Amino acid sequence: MVRRGLQDHVAGRVVSRVEVMHPRAIRRHLPGTVDFGGRIAGRELVAARRRGKYLWVDLSSGEAVLAHLGMSGQMLVQPPGTPDEKHLRVRLTFADDGPELRFVDQRTFGGLSVEPVVTVDGVPLPAPIAHIARDPMDPAFDRTAAIAALRRRRTEVKRALLDQTLVSGIGNIYADEALWHARLHWARPTDALTPRKTGELLDAATAVMNAALDVGGTSFDALYVNINGQSGYFDRSLNAYGQEGLPCPRCGRAIQREPFMNRSSFSCPRCQPRPTTS
Repeated sequence: MVRRGLQDHVAGRVVSRVEVMHPRAIRRHLPGTVDFGGRIAGRELVAARRRGKYLWVDLSSGEAVLAHLGMSGQMLVQPPGTPDEKHLRVRLTFADDGPELRFVDQRTFGGLSVEPVVTVDGVPLPAPIAHIARDPMDPAFDRTAAIAALRRRRTEVKRALLDQTLVSGIGNIYADEALWHARLHWARPTDALTPRKTGELLDAATAVMNAALDVGGTSFDALYVNINGQSGYFDRSLNAYGQEGLPCPRCGRAIQREPFMNRSSFSCPRCQPRPTTS
């Protein structure tokens, strides 16, 4: 949703000024604040792109502004003169005097950097994310290769789904939803899955993410918004994630929550039985 907003509102515009309000927001840009601004000011923002959870905007210089939103990062378009957000970290103003682009981040886990672009498998990518796999919504996504990669990993299936070097873009929420649709417990070993079942899981993840995009994404609070500050509504369609104690929409059994990698995993104990250990 954020990529679409950037493409609609800032692509094709020339940056006139860059203001960095908090150095942590550009900590990944090692040359520092002055260099960061100098590489962007005077450049056209050519196109907004995405791979997995990473977002970038191509610059007319041939470099790219790479962004990761972290837990609370927001890219917002605001008319000039709009009061600054409490957690405004970076502001880009444009030569056309139109709406500004602001990077707002309460927890400062996200960040921006200007990066060289390299070509991987015929696709130009910012160098730091050259190792990130294609995601299921990429037109060139190789479903057969992704199935094989997941089954080779020899780990719990949810860990494999979240491994961005295997398949990118699937986060904790959509992994739980995909596993619910595929009737798989998160701890099922990947090497015990058939190619057919692994394919069903990938297809479920793709369907879940497309359904979320259709309603603007998943917003649990005011931090999760699109570029215009609007919330998404997929949280109303969740079957497993965050539904602890509520009846499974499929069988009626109460959804359970289990600890998982310092987070939580939600599943139906009847539809998604935990695998037995030998």
